[in-house]
Amino acid sequence: MRLISFKHPDGPRPGVALTDKVCLDLVAADRSLPRSWNALFSRMSEVRALADRWRNPSDVIDGVPLFSRSKYPLLPPVPSPSKIIAVGLNYRDHAEEQRKAPPPRPMLFSKATTCLQADCGPILLDPDLTQVDAEAELAVVIGRQGRGISRADAPSHIAGYMCFNDVSDREAQQADKQFFRGKSLDTGGPCGPWLVTPDELPPLAHGLDITGTLNGEVVQHSNTQQLIFPVDELIRFASLHMTLLPGDIITTGTPGGVGVYREPPRFLRPGDVYDVAIEGVGLLSNPVVAL
Repeated sequence: MRLISFKHPDGPRPGVALTDKVCLDLVAADRSLPRSWNALFSRMSEVRALADRWRNPSDVIDGVPLFSRSKYPLLPPVPSPSKIIAVGLNYRDHAEEQRKAPPPRPMLFSKATTCLQADCGPILLDPDLTQVDAEAELAVVIGRQGRGISRADAPSHIAGYMCFNDVSDREAQQADKQFFRGKSLDTGGPCGPWLVTPDELPPLAHGLDITGTLNGEVVQHSNTQQLIFPVDELIRFASLHMTLLPGDIITTGTPGGVGVYREPPRFLRPGDVYDVAIEGVGLLSNPVVAL
């Protein structure tokens, strides 16, 4: 299934993209359901039953509980995670472009949850931001609470996968000698357009092509088999001494080709469009706009 959140006049709502054009409003389909995925992940059997019931919408569009995808703006698939855990230096080709050895353990850092942006939403740049970079990433969303999760049990804690763009202010990173401020720009965490459930993908989303495209030019291209630490190990490591909650986002790192390591460096500018495409997951596209 492709799980979405969308902006309804009554507030954010969860839904399912049944086709490229037709979506299911889960709250309209069953008023007993919660209005956020954070609470809904524990009721996925009910969600799947509703999606199956409305799987063949025929020519009915905009008939409750169905609506056309263009009717309501999409939100980030999980608009309110308790935390975003990001991973640095987790693709072999990204380590190589920095002339660094692969790290002995995952390098975790945090992004503020206020950074999230939806598919097609703008990446907003203040006038003083001149060294902002894009990073194409696969993100995994936690569906079941856990602490001290084993690698063997990690798949049962996964709600799904989505495209993510880890927008990064390199000037702040360099000045601060750490990641949080530079990784937490408002609108600096585009994700979506939907969350793809694990049954739609290979185990642990292994072997998927991932591409970052700037203004139609491919600047990043790799495969998730290049991950130094796969998804199950990231969940194990992150949960060692920290509780992961439903809706939490783990971004798995970016491949080589990011702008700061190009000759000359290539940063985002107003008027640019950056796309993240992941095989079987989807296409995330965001314009860059000056504030």
